[in-house]
Amino acid sequence: MEVEVFKTNVNEANISRRLTEQLLKCFPASKVNFDLEDCDNVLRVEGTGICPKRIIELLNHNGHHCEVLK
Repeated sequence: MEVEVFKTNVNEANISRRLTEQLLKCFPASKVNFDLEDCDNVLRVEGTGICPKRIIELLNHNGHHCEVLK
């Protein structure tokens, strides 16, 4: 099981829900959630075969900033 955590600029619940749906289509066996109350608007993806580059590209394609949180 892998866990990847990202810093994003997603700050609205309706946007996070839409992005979560898209991420689950790419990574169907994963758990995906946003923490919009965190100062980094954290996106957490848990599963196997997670590709951080693909996640970042998906968010960027939808007009949002996303980077691996270190």
